[in-house]
Amino acid sequence: MSTEPADEKPGETGETGETGETRQARFERGLETLTRVSGAGGRRVIDSLADVNPELAHQIVSWGFGEIYSRPALPPRDRQLVTLGMLTALGGCEPQLEVHVNAALNVGLTPEEIVEALLHSSGYVGFPRALNATAVAKKVFEERGLLPVQQE
Repeated sequence: MSTEPADEKPGETGETGETGETRQARFERGLETLTRVSGAGGRRVIDSLADVNPELAHQIVSWGFGEIYSRPALPPRDRQLVTLGMLTALGGCEPQLEVHVNAALNVGLTPEEIVEALLHSSGYVGFPRALNATAVAKKVFEERGLLPVQQE
């Protein structure tokens, strides 16, 4: 898959940023991180942009995963907890929330931890957004054979 813009100027993939890293190297690092964390779900999101906005796909991979997500200060499971909370708070992000609930499971969060995080969010973002996020999580858990979820 190439998400390089079709009308890219010659040499653009070789341009270097502040770190001296090429655009392509950032993309490759981001793609490796995206694949490790999100698996096929993340890849489907990127592929779905190929014919409409390949530059957005490139930036999600290069910047979102190659620059931000791959930073060492937070482990992937902590990053996913933050992401679940943020997407729940934003509301209207159910497709992205589905990808990230799957990613949270992929990086070691349990269904119980995910449900607890969504319950915790209800006090800050309100019941409607927590309910919507929980419905997305339930769909993912059902698809992965993880229901019922146990709670204390």
